[in-house]
Amino acid sequence: DGSPRENVPFVNNVEMERESFFEGKNMALFEEEMDSNPMVSSLLNNLANYTNLTQGVVEHEQAEDSRRRAAQTPRMGTFIGVYLPCLQNILGVILFLRLTWIVGAAGILESFLIVAVCCSCTLLTAISMSAIATNGVVPAGGSYYMISRALGPEFGGAVGLCFYLGTTFAGAMYILGTIEIFLTYISPGAAIFEAEAAAGEATAMLHNMRVYGTCTLALMAVVVFVGVKYVNKLALVFLACVVLSIMAIYAGVIKTAFDPPDIPVCLLGNRTLSWRGFDICAKVHGDSNRTATTALWGLFCNGSQPSATCDEYFAQNNVTELQAIPGVASGVFLENVWSAYADKGAYVEKKGVPAVSAPEESRDSRLPYVLSDITTYLTLLVGIYFPSVTGIMAGSNRSGDLKDAQKSIPTGTILAIVTTSFIYLSCIVLFGACIEGVVLRDKFGEALQGNLVIGMLAWPSPWVIVIGSFFSTCGAGLQSLTGAPRLLQAIARDGIVPFLQVFGHGKANGEPTWALLLTALICEMGVLIASLDSVAPILSMFFLMCYMFVNLACAVQTLLRTPNWRPRFKYYHWTLSFLGMSLCLALMFVCSWYYALFAMLVAGCIYKYIEYRGAEKEWGDGIRGLSLNAARYALLRVEHGPPHTKNWRPQVLVLLNLDAEQRVKHPRLLSFTSQLKAGKGLTIVGSVLEGTYLDKHAEAQRAEENIRSLMGVEKTKGFSQLVVSSNLRDGTSHLIQSAGLGAMKHNTVLMAWPESWKQEDNPFSWKNFVDTVRDTTAAHQALLVAKNVDLFPQNQERFGGGNIDVWWIVHDGGMLMLLPFLLRQHKVWRKCRMRIFTVAQVDDNSIQMKRDLQTLLYHLRISAEVEVVEMVENDISAFTYEKTLMMEQRSQMLKQMQLSKTEREREAQLIHDRNTASHAAAAARTQAPSTPDKVQMTWTREKLIAERHKHRDASVSGFKDLFTLKPDQSNVRRMHTAVKLNDVVLARSQDAQLVLLNMPGPPRNRQGDENYMEFLEVLTEGLNRVLLVRGGGREVITIYS
Repeated sequence: DGSPRENVPFVNNVEMERESFFEGKNMALFEEEMDSNPMVSSLLNNLANYTNLTQGVVEHEQAEDSRRRAAQTPRMGTFIGVYLPCLQNILGVILFLRLTWIVGAAGILESFLIVAVCCSCTLLTAISMSAIATNGVVPAGGSYYMISRALGPEFGGAVGLCFYLGTTFAGAMYILGTIEIFLTYISPGAAIFEAEAAAGEATAMLHNMRVYGTCTLALMAVVVFVGVKYVNKLALVFLACVVLSIMAIYAGVIKTAFDPPDIPVCLLGNRTLSWRGFDICAKVHGDSNRTATTALWGLFCNGSQPSATCDEYFAQNNVTELQAIPGVASGVFLENVWSAYADKGAYVEKKGVPAVSAPEESRDSRLPYVLSDITTYLTLLVGIYFPSVTGIMAGSNRSGDLKDAQKSIPTGTILAIVTTSFIYLSCIVLFGACIEGVVLRDKFGEALQGNLVIGMLAWPSPWVIVIGSFFSTCGAGLQSLTGAPRLLQAIARDGIVPFLQVFGHGKANGEPTWALLLTALICEMGVLIASLDSVAPILSMFFLMCYMFVNLACAVQTLLRTPNWRPRFKYYHWTLSFLGMSLCLALMFVCSWYYALFAMLVAGCIYKYIEYRGAEKEWGDGIRGLSLNAARYALLRVEHGPPHTKNWRPQVLVLLNLDAEQRVKHPRLLSFTSQLKAGKGLTIVGSVLEGTYLDKHAEAQRAEENIRSLMGVEKTKGFSQLVVSSNLRDGTSHLIQSAGLGAMKHNTVLMAWPESWKQEDNPFSWKNFVDTVRDTTAAHQALLVAKNVDLFPQNQERFGGGNIDVWWIVHDGGMLMLLPFLLRQHKVWRKCRMRIFTVAQVDDNSIQMKRDLQTLLYHLRISAEVEVVEMVENDISAFTYEKTLMMEQRSQMLKQMQLSKTEREREAQLIHDRNTASHAAAAARTQAPSTPDKVQMTWTREKLIAERHKHRDASVSGFKDLFTLKPDQSNVRRMHTAVKLNDVVLARSQDAQLVLLNMPGPPRNRQGDENYMEFLEVLTEGLNRVLLVRGGGREVITIYS
């Protein structure tokens, strides 16, 4: 083949010894390549020169296409469809029940900061969501649909389920809010569990919440099950309650400017007292005639007489009254600017009021003090407040019902966020400016005789707020129980999470019955927690994770510049999305780092589950685009230079043969590939179909499907590549040259031995095989030929023992060492031992060779038994002469058969082209001067011999000078090598599980190709599983770290 091999340092050190190699008869089969592939004995002498040369390794991924979902008929506009639902969902239970307490604990400045950060987070998310929502039609499914189509099924499923859990826990929070309003402010007497002592009140309240909450949840679930249309009709009524309540708050604030309400708060020293068990805020009362002690005195003293023993703090401090709502003009704003965080059980105290402290010997829980029910700090308040800004998806969740979702979703959502942000921020400032600090910190209004703090501020009546907040939280709970099952149903119907399939079914009208049942059960878990302050951070986590991925989806799509990324909404930028994502992540860990880690773990588990078990979906998502970009970037990086020898692994092109029905002939070849590769590196499974592409297009597709399905069965991870070519020879050559992309190309070709090469009806199989061997050599690619491939083990088989025998005759890069090591990584071959045999000539020191080989294996970190086989030179046997004679007779017969066939074809061609014979002959000579059977003439034997000698390869003359042998003598010597080597191998490796053997190169003179096949057949005769290995002419294994 004449192509130069890569320059290997120790390869060039054998010039002096070349003559001694060529003298012997034992290695005649390998003699033509001695200049590039030295004998092992020569290599071991030059162990010190062992060097690193490089090859490449690249990993890959694959995906398949799938169908898309259809959109529903739209109906609503921006105001009704997006703005009002967002408003209703954002303004809710936290505003009425917790905002005043947050202002009291954190102060105006820090509360303003909390609200501003949370609103910024939702605004940035809304901008990202608007960009995604306006990039094409968004059918029903809302945020889940947007994220899954933008980031792929794995992220979509994980985030969709997080959003579902968030919505479900939101339902639990709204139900708890409803019950808290009912039991604390509307009907305290309805409590089932009564506390015997003041200390047990909190526990009794939790039990009441659980019982009433469970009943309310059951009632709401029945309402949703029976008539979801009534829930939707009542939505506007609930919204009206919210709007009226907010208007009442603003009206109350304006009224306090000129006519503050008279609502007294009782203080003992600087401690706030709960109006419980007394009616007059004084120690004594009376007229000018006499004074008497009050009910308050009786609570703090052991009797009603003035001489009774009293609590020390009560005795030393005065009882005073102050106005709960002094009004906007009172200057209370400055007192409420700074935070007043407190520990659990601490007194709610007014700053700046003089008080005589008393020793805390034993705190009596019966005393009517207002105490902090939980320890407050900034991050806790962030977690409790965040759910009040989480309704921003309400509009996008109705995307299927909108007239023009691309216009309505951005406008309505951003407008709703701006409106609610203004309401929240203004409320914080107004609450801080109107209401006394101790009252703000009184979470349940105990100092106001059990009234709702925000209700006392409202005008015309506190009941406007109480009733309004009750109905709005009740409505929000119903909305959550309506929306969450539909979201779960959408995920289930997408089929990406197999175990959720059952929740895709429902009633005849499509109502999600099973999903509603699961939602109610999860919601019940939230209700059983029973504390609004404990449930709020949980749903904050799930919503924050959902918002984080909306921002990520927008940032990824923008940075990838996908051609399909053309949102109508133009006011977005990847930096805003990235800022929103960072803010969401920061808020998650600020609220509660352990809840954040738990939420991430849940999402991660769902992601991995969908990745491994979920249905394959192709939605044109951004993560796929990201993978393509990353692959392109990696390919361009790898292109700069080949990687180090340490990274070399066989990147295999598997050449498969197909039968008449386009099925694979030798499936075990793919099993062997899987065992060799174990999913690492590149595998290209190639095949050739004979014919023209236009005629064979359908067969090619069927063949490729068959190959892919077999790759799936055999767990071969890689790509399939099928070529349609006019003949098998050219198609195989094209695959070897062009398979792969850039640096992601194969470096090794794996093929099966052509078992039928001796059959007369298939005269070209051996010729194609030999030409493929030449092609791989020219391309500097390694070649592996599996003989008796149908006896190779399947992936399910396990060898309990046995040997993998390596016959290392010439060194051509170290492939023979590396392959058994790679095979033994797989379960099939794991228990096999590795044995290495090498051949010593007469002049070699076999003891030193064995020592050198053991040293080499030690440095290569490969454990194997070593044996040096001595092949003594002896006379060529009669058997060898007989074999050679039979081979040459057969070869001669084949040539004559081919000649007569060629003769007939040429005569027919001559008659057909008699008018243009001279032109055709000239063209044929110009195009292919070295191919004698293309010349337009009638052949005779003499002409054939003359033509053949004329075009003989020039390199043969130099080779003949070396040996001065007749061609038949050369064949005899080669046959002698094959027979002798076969005897030696059979004697030691007949029972081996696998034999790896150096594959001699084909003769440089193409006339001897059929003889070459015979030599290989004799060399491997009697062995069960043989892998003939031919290196790519470069080092693939190194002793260096």
